[in-house]
Amino acid sequence: MSRGVVVVKVGSSTLVNERGRARPRVFARIAEDVAAQAGGGTRVVLVSSGAIALGLGSLGRAARPRRLAELQAASAVGQPLLQRRWERALHRHSIQTAQVLLTAGDIHRRDTYLNARRTLENLLRWGSVPVVNENDSTATDEITFGDNDALAAQVALMLGARLLVLLSDVEGLYDRSPGTPGARVIAEVRDHRLLDRLEGPARRGWGSGGIPSVIAHGGRPGVLSAAVAGEPVGTRLHASRSPLPAFKLWLRYGKPVRGRLTVDAGARRAVEEQGTSLLPVGLTAVDGRFDAGDAVELVEQGGPPFAMGLAGQAAGDLRRLAGARGAGEAVHRDNLVLLWR
Repeated sequence: MSRGVVVVKVGSSTLVNERGRARPRVFARIAEDVAAQAGGGTRVVLVSSGAIALGLGSLGRAARPRRLAELQAASAVGQPLLQRRWERALHRHSIQTAQVLLTAGDIHRRDTYLNARRTLENLLRWGSVPVVNENDSTATDEITFGDNDALAAQVALMLGARLLVLLSDVEGLYDRSPGTPGARVIAEVRDHRLLDRLEGPARRGWGSGGIPSVIAHGGRPGVLSAAVAGEPVGTRLHASRSPLPAFKLWLRYGKPVRGRLTVDAGARRAVEEQGTSLLPVGLTAVDGRFDAGDAVELVEQGGPPFAMGLAGQAAGDLRRLAGARGAGEAVHRDNLVLLWR
């Protein structure tokens, strides 16, 4: 019987040394942990960094290049090396692996998002361990989603995982900069206002949507099993008590914002308290260039975003209709999600 899905992200420095060589013992330890989870009915997805580092090591290049094309080329060399490492490590436990390469665009578009989810679900159903990474060779804006923590958070939200485990070369979240005298690991985070102040993937899915997370040192034996068992390891970020439906999780975390709608106080109350659609009569300003179906954030004048949704009409049309009654919907309530504050 399945005990749910756990998404595990493993950082590059955990898997690859400073000379661009794989750390076989780390691959073996994590594979052993994954096998233990699989034996207990937990399905595991690996989001693995390390392709660029392995590629540079194989090419004999000590310095990391700055040009995007060179990073993409290094990733193209390293990606099969990385996959083979996982195949060998997991094959020792009779576990089949699969490679899944995603782009940010696959997450942003609803149709490709659903296709990716179905692919991952089928692989898990067949007993395979998907090894997920960014499709670096086709990236255009940047080499990753920002980092693989963000990709892992997206995959966890996509699959409705019961736990997201982020394994890196640090022990967890610290109360001050690591290395500072007196710096201590924060054992638990329950106040989500702390997450809202953090940079990076904490703002993209850690502890959000009903998915708890653990940040821990990937080089420690048994760290994954300890995290899944709820034992004290690293930093545990507790989940929201009000998980969102799958579509609204995608809207909240997977859809890039293209514009901003400023609303009056009455429109905000209607959206937040009564769950109504946003109508053009409540608009006071429309910023950005967007089409119908693009994501927009909702703000009250001078305040932070309080909601986001899919625009019902293009930016130019909404500017012309701002303040008008009987002009359709700016954002339908079914395509709108309130942001955590």
